[in-house]
Amino acid sequence: MRLSTFILALAVSAFAALPAAAETYKTPKALLKALYSYDTDRSDAEAPSPYSIFFSDHLNRLLQADLDNTPEGDVGAVDFDPVIAGQDGEASNVRIGQPILLDDKAEVEVQFKNGEEVTLFYTLVREHGGWKVDDIANQKGDAPWSLTALLGDAQ
Repeated sequence: MRLSTFILALAVSAFAALPAAAETYKTPKALLKALYSYDTDRSDAEAPSPYSIFFSDHLNRLLQADLDNTPEGDVGAVDFDPVIAGQDGEASNVRIGQPILLDDKAEVEVQFKNGEEVTLFYTLVREHGGWKVDDIANQKGDAPWSLTALLGDAQ
């Protein structure tokens, strides 16, 4: 009897320790709220990004290819945190715009402060029963960027 109780306790604790990869977000706003409240310390160290559980298969493939093609000790194509548009800091006062939906895609503007006011444009796709980030872009300032373009994807 004790062995079955131990096995049950072990199974419950193993299930609780699983990453949030199985989480599905039914709306674009739910995905982005979760993304901006996510503690990256909970990330899978083997994943191509600390945010991989929020990213589409396509974006994760690009990140993994960049990781695979970057010599050890070098920095890959993305040397900053695209979710906060910087190397340091954090997003505060996050404001998520109204999604523009077209079939299984959504475009959403997110504004926040990270030292200065930042505006990012998210492209989301519906995948695996929920919404996932397929691209992040900063179209303002002197050096506009798109995550997929930095990773060499000419969609």
